Formats: sequence, C-alpha cells, structure tokens
Amino acid sequence: MSAGRIGAPAYVGTVGEEVWWVEPRPEEDGRMVLVRSRPDRPALALLPSPWDVRSRVIEYGGRPWAAAAGDRGVLVVFVNLADQRLYAYEPDVDGAEPRPLTPLSPVGGGLRWAEPEIDLGRGEVRCVLEEFTGDGPLDVRRVLAAVPLDGAAAEDRSAVRELCDDRRRFVSGPRYSPDGSRAVWLAWDHPHMPWDAAELVIADVAEDGRLHRARTLIGGPGDPVAQAEWLPGGGLLVASERTGWWNLYRVDPGTGDAVALHPAEEEFAGPQRLGLRWFVPLPDGRVAVLHGVGPQRPAVLDAATGELTEIPGERSEWLPFLAASGTRVVGIAASPSQGYAVVEIDATTGRSRVLSEQRDGVDPEVLPEPVERVVTAPDGRQIHAQVYPPRNAAFRAPEGELPPYVVWVHGGPTARAPLALNLEIAYFTSRGIGVVEVNHGGSTGYGRAYRERLREQWGVVDVEDCAAVARALADEGSAAPGRLAIRGGSAGGFTAAASLVSTDVYACATIQCPVLDLQDFASGETHDFESRYLDALIGPPAEVPERYRDRSPTSHPDRFTVPFLILQGTDDVICPPAQCERFLARMAGQDVPHAYLTFQGEGHGFRRQDTMVTCLEAELSLYGQVWH
Repeated sequence: MSAGRIGAPAYVGTVGEEVWWVEPRPEEDGRMVLVRSRPDRPALALLPSPWDVRSRVIEYGGRPWAAAAGDRGVLVVFVNLADQRLYAYEPDVDGAEPRPLTPLSPVGGGLRWAEPEIDLGRGEVRCVLEEFTGDGPLDVRRVLAAVPLDGAAAEDRSAVRELCDDRRRFVSGPRYSPDGSRAVWLAWDHPHMPWDAAELVIADVAEDGRLHRARTLIGGPGDPVAQAEWLPGGGLLVASERTGWWNLYRVDPGTGDAVALHPAEEEFAGPQRLGLRWFVPLPDGRVAVLHGVGPQRPAVLDAATGELTEIPGERSEWLPFLAASGTRVVGIAASPSQGYAVVEIDATTGRSRVLSEQRDGVDPEVLPEPVERVVTAPDGRQIHAQVYPPRNAAFRAPEGELPPYVVWVHGGPTARAPLALNLEIAYFTSRGIGVVEVNHGGSTGYGRAYRERLREQWGVVDVEDCAAVARALADEGSAAPGRLAIRGGSAGGFTAAASLVSTDVYACATIQCPVLDLQDFASGETHDFESRYLDALIGPPAEVPERYRDRSPTSHPDRFTVPFLILQGTDDVICPPAQCERFLARMAGQDVPHAYLTFQGEGHGFRRQDTMVTCLEAELSLYGQVWH
C-alpha cells in the first residue's frame, strides 16, 4: 500500500558500455520513458508519446525492459503500459518501430509481464508472466515463461512457453547460472508477504530450456530471502534476514549451506518486490553493495575475505537499482540537497560521475536542511524521524512565533521515508511550514525487530509514534502546539485518518488514496498482492474481526472533529475510490469541514504534473484556512 516514488529514475541496467533506465515525465501525462546513455553522448529518451514503459505485474510493476547487443545493434524488449504487451525494438535500425511479441487477453486484467531477460541464443525473452484467469482481482496466476523473439506469440498464446510448474502464487527474481545449467528464483504464497517468507527455489535447466526438479534451497518464514545472484565461479550470493538483519551469505547451490560474508547489524537488502537489486557481483570476485541503517550507501565487499570498503560520495541515499558492467557500477542516488540522479561508480578507484540529473532551477536558499532525529516515546521505544524546519532566506517569521508543522507518514507501511531532496517538502518549508517525516515502528531499514513492531498493531503503533514525534516538537519549542497537521498517502493515508480518530494532536489532515475500511479491504476490495497483507498488520480476519471494525476510520465518523482533505485517483485498484465514497457517506451527518478531490485517469500515486500542482495547492489552502 505504497503510492510509490514517481519522481525518480528506476530500473537502471547496462548494455556493454551503455547505461539504460526509465524515468518519469510528469509533464507528459506521467508516462515513463526509456532512456539510453552512451559514452560521450548526451542521454537520449527513446520511444515518443504515447509509449509508456511500465509493467503492472502485482499492480506495482517491476523492471519493464531488457536490452542486448545483437547483429543489428541493440535489441530492446519492453512492456507498454496501455496494453501490457511485450514489444521488441531495434533503435539502431533506421525506420524501425516497436513490434508486439505477446498477445492481448480478453480475460480480466489480461497478460502482464515483468523482469524480462533476453536470450539471443534461444531466440526468446524470459519473463515473469502474470495471467488473469477471470474478472476478479484474485483470479490470477504467475509463472516463469519464455516468449519467442520472432513474434510468433503476438497472436497465439500457445507460443508462450511456461518454464516451470511451481504452484506458489508469486515468483520473482529469476537468475540463471553462468553455465546456464541451473536457475534460481524467489517464491512465496498467501497469507505471507515476501519480506516475511520468500524462499529461494533452485531448478535444473533442461535442454529445451524448461526448469525441472525445482526445490527450495533456503528461506521461508523466519528466514526470508530478498535477492539472490550467481557468483562468477558458480556459487550463490543471497540476502537473508535469518539474524534479524538483511545480511549477505555465500550459499552452496547443492546443499543450501550458507556462510555469512559480513555479519553486521545493518541492512544489505530490504523488502523484496519485483526488479529491486541491492547488490551485484563483479567479475573480479568482489560485490558492489548497498548497506546501512536507515539510508543505504554504496560499498564494495570482498566475497573472499568479507572486507567492506566504503565508496565516498555526496549522495547518501541510494535506491535498490544497482547494475554493473565490468567494474563500472551504476545506480540511482540522491542527498538532502540533491535530487535523484543516475550515477556511475568505478569500483576500483571509487570515482563517480553523474550520467543524468534533473535540473529543477530552484534557489538553494529555499531548500530545507533536514535533521535526523530519534525520539523516545512515553513507553521508552525509539522512533526515527527526519525534521525539515522552515527555510526561506527571503523571509523571516514574526518574533516569537513558532512555525506550524506537518507530520508526513510514508506509504507501505513496510517502507521508509528516504533522506533525499523532495521538492514537495520544499514547497511547504519555503512557505513557513515545517515538515517531519516519521519512520514509525514498522518501517524498514532498522532491522526486523523495528519492522515487526507493527505486527497486528497497524493503526496503533504508527498512530502513537507519529503523535509522539509531533508532541516532542511542540514540547521542545520547535513547533506551534495548536498548529500541527498530518498527511499521508496509501498506508500513510490510513495512519493519517486513524490519527484523527484516536488522537487530538492535529488541527487538520491531508489524506491521499487511503485505506479507510479494513473489513472490505481484506474481503477482496484490493489487488491480489496485498489481499492478505492485513493478516500480519491486523491479524487473521476470522480470528479478530473486531479489530478490523474498531480500527477502520469508516467505523467512527463521529470521532472526526477537525477539517480534512481527501485526494483520490479514479483508476486506483489498490485503494479504490469506493473506500472514500463509503466513508464520506457516513460523514454526511457530521458538521466537519472537508473536501474530496478526484482525478480522472490517475491510479495509486499521482503521476501527472497538473494533478500534482492541484494537490499541493489544495493542501496549502487547507492549512491556510485552518491556521489563518
């Protein structure tokens, strides 16, 4: 239940000396473009509008493209958002246009694809296939599959070869051994989420390319696997959380025996979703990694000795999208004063260079300077937060007047607010409104014990942690006590709404694409991936139905006493508009000022520039009216 990070590049990869990635274009109806960067040439966006390179597998998608060097230049295979078909494209061939590789399906959500890998030797592209078998959100199956590059499957579903018969509901991260004889992938099933129970499955590759003798190597409940990569010598490098931290292990592919390479109370991976990559092996036996507590930074790990060598740099927040070519490592990074950029690192010298960076033209004198804080709650537990005081060199607050503050709650809730430049935050801090991002109990990046504070406690621990941070700012004299607000999207929208139900801390709230009715959410009103998420966050529905009722904001319209703003996309299938509509119908008899803005064509997380502008202006208007 995360609205997603839509302002950053994603899914970086390499083709020889070239670097490729996708990045958003809010000014072009929010489409994602495929970008190619070649040595000594400016980065170039391929595929004009309306092409939109984005997968909808599990609705959040995954890596939507792959490329390989062929006889006629680079061959690209990508997923187009509108029809979710795979297309092949040769940008180096004059006059070439994308050609479809997969068919349409009239059933439910159709055929969807993610994590493609091109195999020129077999003349096919291997993918994760998500296929709807009916019209309901749970009528779906997923499997590893191969699609011929000659287009034979464009009209004929039978030309798609399914590679394995794993019956688990979710698969991701397929990786083939250097000699092509074995493959591994991650698999899990309801009611678990991948960060709770993903297993590493290994199989032999038959002569026809099918995967047989599939068996679990390691992983499962209590020992979830986040990522696995083959090492050059044929062993496996695996991220496991068996000690309570995502650490790296060398795993014997025959026995499953695991040896920790660098045991530490810090994270070398995180919650797994399709296409994320925290580490990548290098050809000389070293491994480029991301690691840390909270923000993750790059380093090089010697797989033989376990020695970790930090890579210095100004950008301290790296997204899990690493790729490598030789000893060149590419990733996506930001800092509190710099937006996300595609960065290349020489793993031998440590030198880095920026390949692509969005220039926003904002005066640095109006950008906030965040402070990392650890706040102690009344019961003694520690809460991580990032405080952004108001800042604008051109203005000064009246003498003795404390600023208002807005508590920002991240989505997920199994996620974390990144410590990176955010121009939405700057929009408010430059206007005299402070922001504090709360990485409440349940957030990632601080070990399993911190994350599992939210187990069966969603709507309690998150609400209490946000309130504790807000009160701490007021008590220490940083924020005006009567001028506090809360805002959140998706899971954060639930926390914001639940906070109005059970606390008196806030003067108003902004709630985007929220969960408001836990009972209906758990009864088939969301997508398949998160349809059993609440088993862990609230408890099994059949065992604790009263929790679902009592913690649902929709159940307590009489407890809403302060103004609020709800922002909702009409095409949201994760937190659908029906949630908001039922809640507002129950609010009809309450004399509480509120507004409900819907945006046609927007889904879970807004992508269009005009939508983003409207939302920011509406939110600022709310605060102006409440705090006038």
